[in-house]
Amino acid sequence: MKRNVIEINEETCIGCGLCATACMQGAIEIIDGKAKLVSESYCDGLGMCLPKCPVDAIHMVEKDTDTFDDSRKNIKAKTHDHGEEGCGCAGSAAKTIERKPITTFELQTVKTITNTAPQKTSEPTGFIGSELMQWPVQLRLVSPNAPYFKDADLLVAADCTAFAYGDFHRDFIKDKVTVIGCPKLDDNNYNIDKIAEILTANTIKSITVVRMEVPCCNGIIHAVKEAMLKSKCIVPYREVTISTDGRIK
Repeated sequence: MKRNVIEINEETCIGCGLCATACMQGAIEIIDGKAKLVSESYCDGLGMCLPKCPVDAIHMVEKDTDTFDDSRKNIKAKTHDHGEEGCGCAGSAAKTIERKPITTFELQTVKTITNTAPQKTSEPTGFIGSELMQWPVQLRLVSPNAPYFKDADLLVAADCTAFAYGDFHRDFIKDKVTVIGCPKLDDNNYNIDKIAEILTANTIKSITVVRMEVPCCNGIIHAVKEAMLKSKCIVPYREVTISTDGRIK
């Protein structure tokens, strides 16, 4: 039957994921850093994704195709799916974070909290600003074509490290684009492929890998080194190990 469905220009697409977020039928996924129509039968032809595309890579066409699969109507709203990259979760949309000066209100809020909370140490208290430069940070959610990867110093961190090391933002995240993952719980082959895609699609200036001292964290080192070999992109590289009591080893 003839009906309206979308077409995606993959050469124009930047893989930001906004179209996938807008599509309630799950018809669009981010695959290999590009938006792709999973099945024409999933597209309802309403074009909710069109105004979300910042580079005008999506257009509506009328063509002979399969009937719309009505069982998928508002499938995301029904399932509350918040899975991996391209699932349509609003939290996976790529954005660069611009840091603003700390406001008087923020400082006063911190003072109120710290003055009423039990004081367990003699360390000075106050507002500690975030150094995060981009969103998302989960390796499975980032798009290799996100603009913040261009000419970036890349931080690849095992996700426990930021909890173990108290000054993680200032000592590691500052001035770097950050991706995190768990080499024990994640599919490390996926991590290898994803990091290789990032290296292939961008000019990465350096990579810093931060891992925990536990043996399973060797996987994050393996993933980065294998990704450099796979992509044939060997860049300045640094490893840092954090002990379980929060010290640099």
